[in-house]
Amino acid sequence: MQQIDTPVLIVGAGPTGMLLSLLLQRLGVASRIVERREGPQRAPAAHAINARTFEICRQAGVDMAAIDAASIDPRDGGAVHWVTRLGGEVLGSLPYERQRDDAALASSPTPLRNLSQHRFEPILLDALRAAGAGEPGWQQRWTSATEDADGVTSVIADGASGATCAVRSRFLVGADGAGSPVRKWTGIAQEGPEQLQSFVMIHLAADLRPLVADRPGVLFFVCDPGCGGVFVAHDIDREWVFMHAFDPASEPASSYDAERCLAIARRAMARDDMPLEVRTVSTWHMTCQVAERYREGRVLLAGDAAHRFPPTGGLGLNTGAADAHNLAWKLAAVLRGGAPEALLDTYQQERRPVARYNAEQSLANAMRLLEIPQALGVSTDAAESRRAYAQVLADPARRAALGEAIAHQAEHFDMLGLQLGYAYDEGALVRDGEPVAAVENTVRAYVPSSRAGARLPHGWVRGAGGRCSTLDLIGLDGPTLLVGPDGGAWRDAAREVDAGLRCVALGDDVADPDAWWTSVAGLPPDGALLVRPDQHVAFRSRGPAGDPVATLRCALAAVSCSAAARGAAA
Repeated sequence: MQQIDTPVLIVGAGPTGMLLSLLLQRLGVASRIVERREGPQRAPAAHAINARTFEICRQAGVDMAAIDAASIDPRDGGAVHWVTRLGGEVLGSLPYERQRDDAALASSPTPLRNLSQHRFEPILLDALRAAGAGEPGWQQRWTSATEDADGVTSVIADGASGATCAVRSRFLVGADGAGSPVRKWTGIAQEGPEQLQSFVMIHLAADLRPLVADRPGVLFFVCDPGCGGVFVAHDIDREWVFMHAFDPASEPASSYDAERCLAIARRAMARDDMPLEVRTVSTWHMTCQVAERYREGRVLLAGDAAHRFPPTGGLGLNTGAADAHNLAWKLAAVLRGGAPEALLDTYQQERRPVARYNAEQSLANAMRLLEIPQALGVSTDAAESRRAYAQVLADPARRAALGEAIAHQAEHFDMLGLQLGYAYDEGALVRDGEPVAAVENTVRAYVPSSRAGARLPHGWVRGAGGRCSTLDLIGLDGPTLLVGPDGGAWRDAAREVDAGLRCVALGDDVADPDAWWTSVAGLPPDGALLVRPDQHVAFRSRGPAGDPVATLRCALAAVSCSAAARGAAA
């Protein structure tokens, strides 16, 4: 059997797998992706790409102009509506995230946009090719593996020819989706409910702007109990999805052929004369599970292989992107010999709590949505549901109660705090012991923080190349030391500890016209921040240290989980 050698084998060419490969390539580490599909995603799937994922793309060198061109204009995708039927009466509306809110735009250089996964993946693929990472191995199925002290040998089957080959890698990453064969092979169990509800996804080619011209949006919840479901506008003028709940225990998925699905979609519209074409029909099952661990020896899990959320909140793809960001620099540090394998243990330590929190929030969003059918009087009795629905629409008081139930969904569609404000409490960092700022709603409210574990807050500064984000100051190839305008002692310490350590002085190397250092980062002129390659703060000093050389050396050791850091901690 032919054997191929690669430092990292990635199973799965979805956004998580491709971002991981791209980041590794930027770090000088070769990887190989195998994917059982014939190519990138063709049908719509995830559609909300949040600011943090775009920040990761920006650092990885993805073409952000292509991202902008492929994304839905916020004027089309900036609202969620509850309607009698699509094109019928709008019963209530909410903003979809703060895509045009000045405060939200000030929090990130790359605000959330609706960008369908089947348009996002080709952009990532172009970035992989441009970076020289090579083409993923399409139609290649990972079948099994054996692990030893030095690496993993995987058996890969070619989907076209049936031929098999062996791929030898130092590490194996399962980014192979919710049904992850890699996860199953490791024996890693999942925690949480396996099935909450099942849906038929009806993918439509249609220009439905005539139905929504005066109230465009990205999600339209159809409230009529005779044709309930959710329309997702992946492109108002050409591409939609209708999500229709079904019970696989009482009717087979195969009964949903194109003709039946076309009729289902038409019933949910206020007009029956709209040209529609059913492109694809598929089924999926809503779950809420997180893997009990993310690492088994030399095998690591990322993306949907490690966590499966309800789609309510759009957190699945975005959590996977942050997994890749966290894991890439750690794998590179270990493979290049700059860190022990213990550094990889911090991947689970840091990312799993985030996944659990995101799973809980996604499930809470899904459960809260049930308040709408409850306010409409919907039950398992179809005839009674229709009567109750008509009564609600005819009764101003019950309509007001429905409006309150819709208003109560606001958190579901406004999660900037969750998307940008998560922080690692322990891991490859030096805990600074300061209490976390009290926030009334951590899901909605984002409060920038420079504390250890947090994402470096965004702010606009000006360097030799012009205006840039503070996030742009952070290199992928190692930690970056940011120092205040009076941080000369820290700069001297950086030169003594590691001549190659990237050090940026605010007010010297880059201009800080908005006083980001003091007003947002909250640091004095002689303070310092050590920021990891994934743009999370590893160490913060609110002033000069008694021995800045020893302090910085200890902080760098903590980032790499070296013996020096463990000794200092002891």
